[in-house]
Amino acid sequence: MNWVIRKSNKILYHTHLNEILEPIIDEVKNYNWILADIEHGGSLVELPINMDEEYCILTPDKFDVILKADVQFYWGVILGIPANKNITIDENNIPFAEGNEFIWKNDNIQYPDAEIEIVCFDSGYTIVKFKSEPLSNQFRAYFPEAIELEKLLD
Repeated sequence: MNWVIRKSNKILYHTHLNEILEPIIDEVKNYNWILADIEHGGSLVELPINMDEEYCILTPDKFDVILKADVQFYWGVILGIPANKNITIDENNIPFAEGNEFIWKNDNIQYPDAEIEIVCFDSGYTIVKFKSEPLSNQFRAYFPEAIELEKLLD
């Protein structure tokens, strides 16, 4: 339930969240979101992200602003946590992408309660991990070109 998108005609660029989350877009409103270690560009609208901070926590409504913006994420980690769970970040263990060898490991999601992890890797790869098999199956049905993470590493 770990996927990598390297090339796809369904996305304009890595990592365009509205396109990446299209197969599960109806589920997105059920999650709060952690965005950490983010580098982005291209948005013409103000995003609810404070770039002076190492991470931010977004409600579904604030995350929707990002989905509607035309923004490219170059680096970073985006985590979906069920809305009924409290989010507490360990300041000594903030999720990150660049230089993190564990993003390439199956089933390694950087926040314990997260059910979705999206890793933006240098504008060239989008890694998407799911704890939910039905969500993973929806994603894979929409993106048959997605590569299983473990096969990419072989």
